[in-house]
Amino acid sequence: MTPGRVAQSMGGVFAVIGTPTQPPKPRGKSPGWTPGKPRLRKNRSPTVKKTATPPRKEASVAV
Repeated sequence: MTPGRVAQSMGGVFAVIGTPTQPPKPRGKSPGWTPGKPRLRKNRSPTVKKTATPPRKEASVAV
């Protein structure tokens, strides 16, 4: 048999012997938060600020 014919017949073979995979899970909206569970605020850290850089020194010209 050619590879194409084998691929065509595999559907019938799986229908007879079954498949080892799990059935698909249902889709839809997720359940979300459980009722009564407190929602906590995120821990905030202090803001890190960049310090001002000092002005560059002029290059002295040696004569």
